Amino acid sequence: MKPRTLLLAAALIAACLLVARADSLSVLQSWLHVAMQTLSRENLPLPYPAPPASEKWSSMNPAERLANVRARLLPKLHDELAAKHCKLGQPALIRIFKESRELELWLQGSTSEWTLFRTYPIACFSGTLGPKTREGDMQAPEGFYRVTAKQLNPASSYHLAFNIGYPNAYDLSQHRTGSLIMIHGDTCSVGCFAMTDPIIEEIYLIVQAALTHTPNVPVHSFPFRMTKERMKNPDPAHKFWEELVPAYEVFEKEKRVPQVEMDGGRYRAD
Repeated sequence: MKPRTLLLAAALIAACLLVARADSLSVLQSWLHVAMQTLSRENLPLPYPAPPASEKWSSMNPAERLANVRARLLPKLHDELAAKHCKLGQPALIRIFKESRELELWLQGSTSEWTLFRTYPIACFSGTLGPKTREGDMQAPEGFYRVTAKQLNPASSYHLAFNIGYPNAYDLSQHRTGSLIMIHGDTCSVGCFAMTDPIIEEIYLIVQAALTHTPNVPVHSFPFRMTKERMKNPDPAHKFWEELVPAYEVFEKEKRVPQVEMDGGRYRAD
């Protein structure tokens, strides 16, 4: 039996066992979703030397890890950025689309225009479409978050990571619970967004450099690309998704990162 088939079988068995204990179909759906992501995982080759073996990496302290990443990536990362007329230290924006399993990394140049540097395949996120509402629901969040320098975690057991800031003020107003929601390395996740080790290294260096010049890096997490056609599909989360559309449209139409605040218990984008 092929390794991927074995993985799928193991995931299905685990799902059945969990459902038997959890009296909820959502747990089964989440595990099936993770299993299908494993089978259909995409790879994005990057032009850098591979990360050290996990045993060596885990023995490094945070400073050693970052020195190792910079030594391997910076010589070519500057060229990769220059090819898109970008450079380290520019303001950054992350946009996530769960349905297509894509993470976009945008950078703002000296003329204030936003440039799409790269679109990465998300290796894995748990749960299905819809917001995270409680601790342990295995859902990856949807909404508008911010990464600050103190949320960077080079000591992560998932290679490198940064906390996206869930729950935000909106989530708290909705009595949503949960914590430690990350964008990180590795290829498995429970509530976070796993990007693989080579990919998180590139994202981490760019986000870290952006935070030396700006107070935060916005993270906009959407269920899908929120076109009028896609929004016609009925779903229990539709009312919440309607609150995400204005901010999505501001960036799509104006290439401007909107200021998203909470107003009367709803998201408001300016």
